[in-house]
Parts: sequence; C-alpha cells; structure tokens
Amino acid sequence: MQKKLRTGVIGAGHFGRYHALKVGSVAREVLAGVYDPDSQRAALVASEAQCPVFDTAEALFALCDAVVIAAPAEFHFDLAVKALRAGKHVLVEKPVAATLEQADQLVALSDETCLVCQVGHLLRYSAEHAAITQRITRPLYIEATRIAPFKPRGTDVSVILDLMIHDLDLVMAIVDSPIAQVDALGAAVSSDHEDIANARVRFENGCVATITASRISLKTERRMRLFSQEGYLSADFGKRELVMIGRERGLPLPGTGGFRRESMTWKESDSLHAEHEAFVAACLDGAPVVVDARAGRRALEAALLVAEGIETTRRRMELSGLIQEG
Repeated sequence: MQKKLRTGVIGAGHFGRYHALKVGSVAREVLAGVYDPDSQRAALVASEAQCPVFDTAEALFALCDAVVIAAPAEFHFDLAVKALRAGKHVLVEKPVAATLEQADQLVALSDETCLVCQVGHLLRYSAEHAAITQRITRPLYIEATRIAPFKPRGTDVSVILDLMIHDLDLVMAIVDSPIAQVDALGAAVSSDHEDIANARVRFENGCVATITASRISLKTERRMRLFSQEGYLSADFGKRELVMIGRERGLPLPGTGGFRRESMTWKESDSLHAEHEAFVAACLDGAPVVVDARAGRRALEAALLVAEGIETTRRRMELSGLIQEG
C-alpha cells in the first residue's frame, strides 16, 4: 500500500483553511486534523475539510507525520521548534521567523533532526517563476511591483513581510548573489506597520532590483520586468502574460539585427497544490526541499534589510526637517 503523509494544520485562519482543504487533493497526503486556539474557527474549518479538531498542538503532533504552520507570523518560530523537536516535518508559512537568530535556530534544528522545514514562499511553485527562470539566468536590472487594495488580513506585519517578501525571495532566487546594499523608504498609512514600501537592492554581482509593494492601492497589480544579457522580459502575473525580446526565442523582428519577440500566456496553475506535492516528495522520498529554512532565512534577511533601510531614510528625513518625528 502506498505510504501517505499524515499532515496536521495549525492555524484555521485564511491560509490555514486553504491548506486544510488542499491536503485532500494531494494523492499521498491525508489531513490528520486542525488546531487553532479559536475553537469555533477550528471547528468550522474542520467541518469543511472533514477532519478532527484538536485541543492542543501537542495532541495534533501525536497523530501526524508533518504539520503546516499557518498561525500568525509571531508564532511561527515557537510552533516550528515544537514540531521539529516532536519529530514532525514542517511546512511553515512565510516569514519563517521574526528574527535572523530564530531563523538560524530553525536551520540548525532541521539539520540536526534531518527533518524537512519548508517555507511557504508560494511563488516558487508558480508557472510564472518557471517561465522566468527558464529564460533569464544573467539579470542586470529587475523591476518588481506588487500592489493591492487594503484588506485587514495580514496587517499584523508590515507590507514588507506581507507582500514584498514574495518578490524579494523570487528576485534573490533569480539573481543568486548576496545583497551588497539596500536603500528603502516606506510609510504606515492604514495600520501600525508600513503599508507602502519601495526598495532599491544592489547585489554583489552588480545586479540591481527596484521593488515596490503597497496594500493601500486602488487596484491589484503584480508585474516584473527583467533586463538581462539574454534580453528583456516583461511578466504580468495578474494577466498571466509574458513578453521577451531576445535572440534565441520567438518570431524574428525585421530590421532589428537578429532580435526575436516571444509572447506567451499560461493557464492559472494551483501553486498551493504544487507546494504540497513538493512537501510530500521531500518528506516521503527525500526529494530536495525547494524552499528550505535557509532560503526562508535569506528572504527574511532581505526583508529586515528593507525595514532597516526605511528606518534609516526616516531618521535622515527627520534630521533634515522634511518630516516630523512621531
């Protein structure tokens, strides 16, 4: 009989519900149960997903092989440590932890226990990520925009950890070079944390990325433009459209000295399903973890550097009298 991964879900909020429902669609994964301190919310999600409700995380650990941690970000580290020490594989939503010290502990604990610690950077499992990385390997400049209307969900953290971290992770996976410098600015408008942010990230290999994130915009827009030695690529994640100007792919552009234009679209793909399939393969087959704790730490470090850059800019502007402190 084919072995299945018994997965529990901790956190019955927006993403926890999605994870609980998604487990049932993966061939080698079965939902062991749900835990949330809000017993009514846990019961609602468990009823929808047709699984048991547990009173404590420890009780859930006893009956599962792995856990998805979809609790608020401030609880990610403590829950992940408890799960790994209990001998359970972990899929923790981003950010992996609150501090780099915590992230380092998770990296070390995952290595020590030989257990999977996968971080939920969903874009890595998307069709757009595959399309870009198949075409761009030597980027020179990247411009990423991720803006959306305001929603109360996610405002327990800044827009950097809520939205921008997706593009930070994706950009760093494409560039594959340490960060040399970050200049940033941002502002809290509708919450206690930054709701808008812009960062200019320079990498040690010379590549530069400009990344903008906002959760107080009038519309939703998710775009990325890449200038590289292979050519120019523009991707609209919302419309699922990609255009590349280069020399190797697409139809010839007359009068351009050998350049070609490639246009492609892709169907909406189920990135969460792909993420769970990758998690199962890592846990049961020993497959490489696509986004492990080290990758999660790298994205967290970039996000914290952006936050530091915003604070540096704010202090500089206060000293210049351009804004008033407080």
